[in-house]
Amino acid sequence: MTTTLSQRVVSGLKDRILTGELPPGSQLPSENQLIEKYDVSRTVVREAVTRLRAEGLVETFQGRGSFVLAVPEPSSFTVESSAIRSHHDVLAMIDFRIGVESEAVALAARNHTDADAEAIASALGALTSAGHEGAVEADFDFHGALARASGNHFYIDLLESLGPMMIMLPRIRLGDDYSMTDAVHVERVQREHENIAAAVLAGDAEAARAAMRVHLSNTRRRLG
Repeated sequence: MTTTLSQRVVSGLKDRILTGELPPGSQLPSENQLIEKYDVSRTVVREAVTRLRAEGLVETFQGRGSFVLAVPEPSSFTVESSAIRSHHDVLAMIDFRIGVESEAVALAARNHTDADAEAIASALGALTSAGHEGAVEADFDFHGALARASGNHFYIDLLESLGPMMIMLPRIRLGDDYSMTDAVHVERVQREHENIAAAVLAGDAEAARAAMRVHLSNTRRRLG
């Protein structure tokens, strides 16, 4: 409950900072003023200011109060598949995906809507029935559905910046034993995807995180 209340204070102050009502260098309202304005406790106000400090929006000076910092300039960070050229790059990409997608599916398990659940189930069905030619796109669509279910657009943006090549690049470096024409390998990968979807749809964040980590770690291991 405290976190929800502090988020209301954070949101209110962030709006004022981002619109320029509280410009860089200006002092935040005092604790007593914030307590009165938002009808919350001193603990809630202090938690809100701590969160604003963590986001780099304010700085607090002992005995003087908290002051607004300049809002960081937006960046155009993307991960371009064209930058992935070597075998080492492919392994590094998978390591990156393990960190990103494991947390994305944990959020998806907590945040997915009924529409997200339908999209995940549909993407899994399409992946199951996809032939060799359509396997890459179907695999990418499945991971995309999971990212969208997280409710966090940064995960979606990252996956979209990589595109289907994030699936294709590792596959073209796999040996014949791990080809998507090999029935045993196809069944193994399908089971990994099913485990991820089942955990997300069951709302089990820890199981979803673990299932994605297993899936991507297995891909990395197959690459050697």
